[in-house]
Amino acid sequence: MLEAFIIGLLFSTVLIWTSRFEVKGTEIYMKRSKAFPVILISLLIIRTVMKIFISNEIDPGELGGMFFLLAFCMIVPWRAAMLYKYKKLKKTLIN
Repeated sequence: MLEAFIIGLLFSTVLIWTSRFEVKGTEIYMKRSKAFPVILISLLIIRTVMKIFISNEIDPGELGGMFFLLAFCMIVPWRAAMLYKYKKLKKTLIN
């Protein structure tokens, strides 16, 4: 389970690195990244390949839990980083 947690954190760094905000007038929007779909597909392929290799050795229920944990540990830090970046950008707009 620790491996799923660590891999999820590593995958989240890629999402954090490619996610940006842009300001239009007084509004803040998430800027579309051309690399984002490629990154998501790459992460899906990596997870699928990992599942193929690991599925012979680990119980399907445990494997499902591991991949849920991996996805959760990927999404939560990414969203937290986006919230931090958003609030930081919003604070500069107010001042």
